[in-house]
Formats: sequence, structure tokens, C-alpha cells
Amino acid sequence: MAERSSRTVRDLRVANRATVLQRLYFGGPMSRQALGPATGLSAGSVSNVVAELAAEGLLEEAGVVESDGGRPRTLLRVAPSSGRLIGVDVGETRVRVEVFDLALTELARTERLLTDSGHDVELIVRHIRDGITEVRAAADGSDSAGGTGELIGVGVGVPGIVDRDAAGDTVVHGQTIGWDAVPLEAMLRDAVELPSCTAYFVDNGARALGQAEMWFGGGRGARDAAIVLLGSGVGACVVTGGVIHGGARGGPAEWGHLTVSVRGRRCRCGARGCLEAYAGAEALLARWQEAGGQLPPGADEETGVGALIAAAHPRDGGAPDPVAAAVLDETAEYLGAGISDLVNLFGPERVLVGGWAGLQLGPLLPAVREYADAYALRHPAARVTIDLGQLGPDAVTVGAATLPLADFFTRGGRRRTAPSRTESATPGVPDWQTVLEGRGAR
Repeated sequence: MAERSSRTVRDLRVANRATVLQRLYFGGPMSRQALGPATGLSAGSVSNVVAELAAEGLLEEAGVVESDGGRPRTLLRVAPSSGRLIGVDVGETRVRVEVFDLALTELARTERLLTDSGHDVELIVRHIRDGITEVRAAADGSDSAGGTGELIGVGVGVPGIVDRDAAGDTVVHGQTIGWDAVPLEAMLRDAVELPSCTAYFVDNGARALGQAEMWFGGGRGARDAAIVLLGSGVGACVVTGGVIHGGARGGPAEWGHLTVSVRGRRCRCGARGCLEAYAGAEALLARWQEAGGQLPPGADEETGVGALIAAAHPRDGGAPDPVAAAVLDETAEYLGAGISDLVNLFGPERVLVGGWAGLQLGPLLPAVREYADAYALRHPAARVTIDLGQLGPDAVTVGAATLPLADFFTRGGRRRTAPSRTESATPGVPDWQTVLEGRGAR
């Protein structure tokens, strides 16, 4: 059914601004003359948009390039110092907060370790509040801060399912950390001393990681991909046709709670046989200890996983520890089987394994590939590559910062002037519904 377009002149202007900003941001510096063919906009539209964005300080000159037989052309780029982004990673063992400029250059960072109190909601909110205060002060006082651009927004990556309540605020259902419909966005608005119009974006950490890898890492150029996040827990983000999934209402983000062994090991979520109960770092170390392995005294999870890998793959050329090797081989098989489910269901062309534990488990990648190929159907398995993510163990924080950045692009580079809450609407009843309900009552 054809629908009449409801786009206004203002909508078209915002769309043109967004097109120019994104082309310059992701494609690199470009002249006004080259922007037309690259964006599909007319020369007049490009001139108007560039003039607006430059007047607002969002674009700056980035050198010149010689042209054939004409005057040199000035290159334009998105000004890194024209805005700031805050990314927060609420992980299983720590809360990390970073502030970036628009080019995602890190200006300052801080971490708060989570100990016996775990994921107490009030504590997490205090950690985020204090972290934001600390990194903003550090960035303001740093010679390398690159300007004093306004804060565009705060992105927060969390474990669990992110949804919206009746008022339009985000709530988090983190079953493995004891969160049940936690109104995190509202709590942050009350606790953090930022302007009331500050945009907050709360999403699943695996989806945040996925967006970062698709924009800047190993997913660039792919239309269909799966990004796996391995830490204490397990998650995934799926990209189909260039659209990133795995956020609201769970979806592929809860891949770690796929059942891989009926009546198997007890998972932190309470169920049995979840992939996370075999492949998450917490479960991996528990299985090693149950098999007779010894953790270094006082080791945290990251140190423990490193010790396990060193035992199975000694760098000094010594004999591998058979217990550690067996535990890791079993882990590779479970990961391969879990990835094969992503391959069979979504047919990605790339699978990227990230997260701090995923990157530490890099030596297992050849075995993971073999098991994934063995468990997957031949046709989708023939087109997929399985590699490590490219953005490092802290990539969730970068991904969280891309959440407000994506909104900034969508709005054509305009800052929000009102809170980011999505108001819930109560629509009227359409005519067809009244008519057809009447037929059913006959």
C-alpha cells in the first residue's frame, strides 16, 4: 500500500545534514566538490549544509588537495573538538567510564572495581556518577583534551535485557546480576549533575560492542555479521542487512543463555545447560578448579584466565598441562557449537569474538573454527569467517560512546534541548479495528 510522505522541509534539512556529517566522519576529509557525488546531494544543498555546519563549529578545514587544471580544493572534516561523548561499561567485575572527543580519541578514563557488594544498583549508580565527574574534570584540565566541546550524551553498556517502561524510560532486566526492571536511566538523571537535556542511552553491552566493531573494527564493510562478547558472562550482537540487533527485549544479546546441554551445569541465570555455564570466564575457571587446576593466590578472573591459558599453552616450550588443555578444548567445542547456531540461524559472513576473555582466548580460535564448521550446516558455514575483534578488551566503552554519537548523526548534528525520554503515546483506535471487531460480534 502506497503511503503519502509526511517529510517536511525541516526533516529534509536534518537528513541532508546527517548525510554530510556521516560521509565526512566515516569516509574521511573531502572537498565540497567531492561531497556532491559522494552523498547524492546537489551542489546547492551541499553548499548550504556545509555553511551551516561550519558556522556551528561542527566542520573544520583539513588541508587542501590539488585539482586537475583548477584551484586547490579545501578538504573538510568533522571537527573532533566540537563535542564530547561519555561511554560507560557496567561490566561483571568493574565499572569503566571514559570521555572521548568526536573522533573517539580518549580524553580521560577511570575504573571502579566491583567486590563483595557486586551489582548493588545504588552502588553502580554512585560509581557511574563519580566516574563521570572525574573524567570530565580530567578532560577539562588536560592539555590534550582538544577543546571544550559540549557534552553530546552519555552511553551506558549493561549486562542483561534493556527495555522501556510505560513512561518511556529505559529499564534493565539483568537476571544474572539480580536486576529486575531497574530504572537505570531515571536513577542516573537524579544522581548525576549534568544538564537536564543531557541524552542518556542505555543498551546491552554486546550490542554496544557490536556497533563499535561494525563502525570502526573488524565488521567494517560487512552487511551480515555476529559479534560475540566473552567476559564473565557471554553475549552476542547480530547484524543483518546492516541493521544491528541484540538490544531491546533481549534478542541475540542473550545468546549466552542458549541451552547447549540439557540438564547440564547450573548457570548464573538459574537455568541449566546455558552456553554461559561453559564458556563464560567465571564458569571456565570453576570447571578448571573442579578438574584439579590451581588458580594463582588472590587471582581475579582476568589473571585466572591468563594462568589457565599459560598452563595449556606454555610460552617456554614446556609440556602443556593436560587438565588445562582438556578444559580449554571442551570450552572451544562449546563456543564452536554456540557459534554454529548463530551461523545456522542468521548466516553471517563474519563472526568476531571480542571482550576481554574472548581476546585472551585467542589461542583457541583455530579449534573454535573447526568445531563451528563441524556443527554448522555446510552452506552457511562455507561463507563465514571467524576472527577476533579489533578494538581491544575495552571496546564496550567505545561502543557505549557510539550510542549518543549515532543519535547525534540522526539529528543532523543538533544537540538535544529536552530530556531524551521517549514519551509513551496513547493512540486512537483506527477505523478498521472498530469495523472488524463489529463483524466479529455478529
